[in-house]
Amino acid sequence: MTLRVALVQFTAGDDPAANTESLARYINEAADGGAQFVLTPEVSNIISSSRSHQEQVLSQQEDDQTLRALCALAKAREIFLLIGSLALKSDGERFLNRSFLILPTGKILAHYDKIHMFDVALGGGESYRESSQFQPGNRAVLADTEIGKIGLTICYDLRFPHLHRALAKAGAQILTAPAAFTVPTGKAHWHTLLKARAIETGCFILAPAAVGQHSPKRATYGHSLVVSPWGEVLADGGTAEGVTFATLDLNLVNEARAKIPALHHDREFTLDHAQQ
Repeated sequence: MTLRVALVQFTAGDDPAANTESLARYINEAADGGAQFVLTPEVSNIISSSRSHQEQVLSQQEDDQTLRALCALAKAREIFLLIGSLALKSDGERFLNRSFLILPTGKILAHYDKIHMFDVALGGGESYRESSQFQPGNRAVLADTEIGKIGLTICYDLRFPHLHRALAKAGAQILTAPAAFTVPTGKAHWHTLLKARAIETGCFILAPAAVGQHSPKRATYGHSLVVSPWGEVLADGGTAEGVTFATLDLNLVNEARAKIPALHHDREFTLDHAQQ
């Protein structure tokens, strides 16, 4: 089976309505290019450093206008749509960072809340503490669709191989990794991590990425990637806004796993501490 995919790469700002307009334009471009499955980056509806502004403009899922508009667009264009994630209000004090897989009928098939929070200090005054802003999820999500079995992850999850391995062992053929990677970590690790997760799992990796200068203090790396189960980069979106296309041959998943069946080679072990 072959599958035409398209990764949207753009520079989200702090206005959800404006971001939704940009997303719709790129999604239509992807559909016009024959994409059956279109994917957008992490926090596609807003990137803002102001908590008070987010409190003013964000909504709970049932009221979110971006989600409503993109579900309608998926139905109108008859495509599968992965909304990389939306920032949403929750019933608690923190927001949700939630990914949505939308069917060509416009229905939400699955959603996933980012598990791993990006709490880091990169140096040079650049630091992030997502756990103060977002409520982490606690469930992995695998969606069984007519275009394949799709495992959902978000951005910093990329650094935790056990999540991807669990999804692959449960049957995933495609892993989604929407992101808003920082420029320093992107330059150092983005390509390597995505290729590693593909090789370890024998899955296709689809990683739509935010790009550009979102605010004076926030920039993202871009380079939306499609990686094969053998670790080959099939498409790279570079550092400009736009749509990146690729065609997947899902037979390559079984071929890669037949060559290196590492998913079946787990062994129990103990950890010994040697002391002098």
